[in-house]
Amino acid sequence: MTGEETARVVEALLFASAEPLSEADLAAHLPEDAPVADALAALVAHYATRGIRLERHGAGWSFRTNPDTAPYLERSRTQSRRFSQAAMETLAIVAYHQPVTRAEIEAIRGVAVAKGTLDQLMEAGWVRPKGRRETAGRPVTWVTTDVFLDAFDLEGLGDLPKREELDRLGLLAPLGADEVQDERPDEGS
Repeated sequence: MTGEETARVVEALLFASAEPLSEADLAAHLPEDAPVADALAALVAHYATRGIRLERHGAGWSFRTNPDTAPYLERSRTQSRRFSQAAMETLAIVAYHQPVTRAEIEAIRGVAVAKGTLDQLMEAGWVRPKGRRETAGRPVTWVTTDVFLDAFDLEGLGDLPKREELDRLGLLAPLGADEVQDERPDEGS
């Protein structure tokens, strides 16, 4: 199979897939010696100036709308699900401190994590349990997923803003409360 033929098949597989595909996923549909990495590089170059472009998010590759065409597509955007501030704070802690346990999340946030917060993030596909910490009680550890990277347009965790950048923008509050407060509503209310 030539490089051009490989690129055509890779292109078709990516267009037909609803989810990003890894190089291994693509290679599974091709002969063993097919140059998948070369085909991806050729497609990235081919689509670089088009209305769509090929991007890598985590381990997966997918076609995305080129940002310069965004103003023309605004009417066709769908409203995505909104998450609470608590869920977004929890997600940020998992992203920056993974693998992290629920108790560690609570210690960093200074409040107890509501029962459904991690469930919501898991339903969105943004976090997943990774394993158990080798400590008393063997708590579950949480990590982000490739779906998280894709949703936030990140190639990898190294693309997350650095603490210095967030501090410079005034987005970080000083850590103060050592007490863990409960964010769950009172049962009697």
